[in-house]
Amino acid sequence: MTIPWQELEQAAQQVVLNAYVPASGFSVGAALLDESGTVHRGCNVENASFSLTSCAERNAVFAAVASGVRPGGVRALVLYTPTEKAVSPCGACRQVLAEFMPAQAPVRALCKGPDQKEWTVEQLLPDAFAMKEGG
Repeated sequence: MTIPWQELEQAAQQVVLNAYVPASGFSVGAALLDESGTVHRGCNVENASFSLTSCAERNAVFAAVASGVRPGGVRALVLYTPTEKAVSPCGACRQVLAEFMPAQAPVRALCKGPDQKEWTVEQLLPDAFAMKEGG
């Protein structure tokens, strides 16, 4: 499957404008491609109870799951921050990505500056926890 990187990048840059970040002011947008070629978007949403905050990457995965995507069904993800340096997914997001993306699937981080990073899911989280077969 060819990954439409430009489409994913534009989707992540658009959805970052919807981020709800009254505590940190740190907006994040994410766009992922599922195995059917559909793009799903997510942005970070903070909460007064900060531990209830949900990251953009997880929100994009959860939107995909709500549309019927199952573990292993996400093919690529783009993360965008309007910062000078690209940032990596947090630990919680890495674990969710490891469940819903193949180990060699690409994760690309972009920013408003020229910095760009790319990893495979396995590089982000080697030896990730895994569900037992059959749940």
